[in-house]
This record gives sequence, C-alpha cells and structure tokens, in this order.
Amino acid sequence: MSPSLNLRAGLVSIMLLLAFVGVWQLATQPKASSAPAYADPEYAAMMGSAATKAAGLPTPEAVGQTLLHQLANPFYDNGPNDKGIGIQLSWSLGRVLAGFLLAVIVAIPLGFVIGMSPLMFKALNPYIQLLKPISPLAWMPLALYTIKDANASSIFVIFICSIWPMMINTAHGVASVKKDWLNVAKTLEVSPLRTAITVILPAAAPTILTGMRISMGIAWLVIVAAEMLVGGTGIGYFVWNEWNNLNLANVIFAIFMIGVVGMLLDAIFGALTRFVSYQE
Repeated sequence: MSPSLNLRAGLVSIMLLLAFVGVWQLATQPKASSAPAYADPEYAAMMGSAATKAAGLPTPEAVGQTLLHQLANPFYDNGPNDKGIGIQLSWSLGRVLAGFLLAVIVAIPLGFVIGMSPLMFKALNPYIQLLKPISPLAWMPLALYTIKDANASSIFVIFICSIWPMMINTAHGVASVKKDWLNVAKTLEVSPLRTAITVILPAAAPTILTGMRISMGIAWLVIVAAEMLVGGTGIGYFVWNEWNNLNLANVIFAIFMIGVVGMLLDAIFGALTRFVSYQE
C-alpha cells in the first residue's frame, strides 16, 4: 500500500471521527432551561429548575473525562461492586483465554481426525451441524445447574462457542493439503505422526489460525453477555452495573474498551496468520 494512500485514508478516518464527535456534541448539547427564576433555591431545586445533572446521553467531553479518570487508576479495588477497568478486563480475558485454550486442546486434534478420515467426517458431521448453530448463551442455564459455579460456567460457554470454527477450519485445512505432498511423504516412508507434524500442520496452519481468529472474536463477544448474566466481575458485569447506576458515561467508556481489546486480539491473530502463510 502506497504512503499516499495511507495518508489519504488516515485523513478520511480523522474527518469521519471529527464529524461523528461533532454530531454527538450537537445531539447531546444541554438545552437552556425556560423555567422561571425562583427566589428560594430549595423551592427551585424542588421544581427542577436548579438541576445540574444532564438527562440523556453524556457529551463527548463527559465521556473523555470519564476515560481519563478510569485510565488514571485502572486497578483500584474498593469492594465487590467498585473495581477498576483493568481488573474487570483481566477477569474477562482470563475467562476467555481459559475457555479458548480448552477449545484448542479439543478442536485441533479432532479437526485433524475429521480432515484426514472421510469416515469420521461423515460420522461426526451431523452432530457438528446440529450443535454449531446453538447460541452459546443457551447453554448457560444448563451449565449453571450442572457445574454450579458462575466462573466455570462462563469458561464453559467460551469453550462451546470457540470449538466449532476451529474444528471446521482445521478439518478443511487438513483435507485441502495437496495430495502430491502426502504422496511424497509416503514415498519417503515417513510415519503418519511425522507426516502430520512436518507436512500437514505447516500446510494447514493458515487455515487453522483463521479458525482460531474467528473463535477468539466470537469468544470476546460472548463473554460480555455471559458476565451480564452471571455477575460478579468482568467487563460485562461492569457494563451492567454501570447501567443499573444510570452512569452512561461509564457504559460508553466500557464499550470503547471492549472494542479496543477486541481489536488488539484480532490484530494478534492476524499477525500470526501472516507469519505462517506461505507462497506456493
């Protein structure tokens, strides 16, 4: 991509951001009160003309102040319902990584088996197609009842939503390995295990990592909703708690942080995918 194109794209992005902030500011601008002036401040407060708290969405300035305030001390802990954004994100990332790693342990070996064996593909495909469309949150009541632990239930939900894209992409990548490469391995009398590690895995790695990238994106989406249901800690609980407190500035700040973390996770897997990609 040429530097001039990057520069123009950056300018367009900045202009869109400024336009968005400008429209936001105009839409949330406090309106001048038309209520009459009262001599008694207490009576004026009772009538609402002295109210200082703005109704509706907060202004960009208010959200910016909230962002600076939250990021100034992101790891404070003042009790169960008052923790910094750093602690909340750490809990969410921990649950996501735990469920995601469990899915990796199950999905990739099983995807190899499905991709290398037409028999196993035909035998397991009906179950995959049946379970894949089920919303991960539909499993939450069953998980809470059987596991009886909110944290473990959240990890299970991440596991169940992460396993399918990884398994399907792994099976597709393994099945798509060129037959010529496998025939060469057979000619050289390479063992099946060594063939899987030295031939099939490098060839299928870009497809496998694409599946892992999709799974991580889904997992980060699901954890927010799961934490709203189970409560306690996490960025989803933070959003729900601030909504209950009617603090929309903190809600918007949390939405921004969810997007930033999701973008960073996607960028990591994108870099890994480019690293293992190859030119034939």
